[in-house]
Amino acid sequence: MPVATVEDAAEATLTVTEETIDDYADLTGDDNPIHRDEAYAAETFFGGRVAHGMLSAGVVSAALADLPGDIVYLSQDLTFQNPVRPGQTVTATVTVEEELGDDRIRVETVAEAEGEDGETEQILSGEAVVMSVPHESE
Repeated sequence: MPVATVEDAAEATLTVTEETIDDYADLTGDDNPIHRDEAYAAETFFGGRVAHGMLSAGVVSAALADLPGDIVYLSQDLTFQNPVRPGQTVTATVTVEEELGDDRIRVETVAEAEGEDGETEQILSGEAVVMSVPHESE
């Protein structure tokens, strides 16, 4: 039986800066100029530099880690809906939707940020399957 139960939820936030984007690119080796080069990115349909989509997905991972129990990622299905620009704060919320058996749970995952118009916009959505197990102390 999983430690986290249906309706448990958690949240994590990250303010994305140009430095955050550069650090992520350095860490992963993803040097796509849409993320790294403002002049290049300005000529794309994004109209400027944007964060890597997986950087926002990392905020989802941080939220999952705050659910009860030791959390082990098994799968993630994501749909990216809007880009994240330097200066935006990403807030990810995860909510346990279903117990699947064998300590596995299905979790709804959503990330949002305030858009240029001041309205909250959804950045990504999806669902994850994770294990939620008790922490075994040594």
